Amino acid sequence: MELVNRRRSGQSFQRYLCPDRPIDTAAVDVHGIDDAFLADKPRFHDVADEFLEFVRGAELVIHNAPFDVAFLDRELELAGGNRGRLRDHCQVLDTLELARQLHPGQRNSLDALCGRYSVDNSRRELHGALLDAQILSDVYLAMTGGQVALSLDRGVEGYDASRMPTLIERTGFILRVVRASAGELLAHEARLAGIERASDGRCLWRALERA
Repeated sequence: MELVNRRRSGQSFQRYLCPDRPIDTAAVDVHGIDDAFLADKPRFHDVADEFLEFVRGAELVIHNAPFDVAFLDRELELAGGNRGRLRDHCQVLDTLELARQLHPGQRNSLDALCGRYSVDNSRRELHGALLDAQILSDVYLAMTGGQVALSLDRGVEGYDASRMPTLIERTGFILRVVRASAGELLAHEARLAGIERASDGRCLWRALERA
């Protein structure tokens, strides 16, 4: 599930693969996918290059990343072709580790984080990879930045956001630029410093400033 500038781009990568081994009954109970469904699906080596192209140069956000990365690294090794390891192609951020830093001593499973950050996971009756990625994207955005979408237009009678560019162009309306005061700038810096401490140096605003 691709995020660009902290928003879903609409692009995603999902492939069902034949594992060349029987699926445990307990696993079927978790994800609902059985041997018959996967029998005619491709193998990992068939989609390896397509997958690497999708993640190349990105930061891969994974909950409990060491578990998944170990499997992917092993599959890349078995696929051959000197493709290297996952981290040779992209960065990896473990949201479980981040959650443990932000909420030490608390439950930090994906379901627990959904409850903590008010993320709707009611559709998560079965553990599907794409659905879990959608849920994790909401949790990640909440963990690293709080509110991610403005909804000031909700409930305003007669408001049509899609018409706003036309209205501005037609009326020649000029938006007023309001600069932050010295006191507001100090409060802003204090807030960033607090986020930097709480996140162990992972404040995104500071990272952009350093870049």
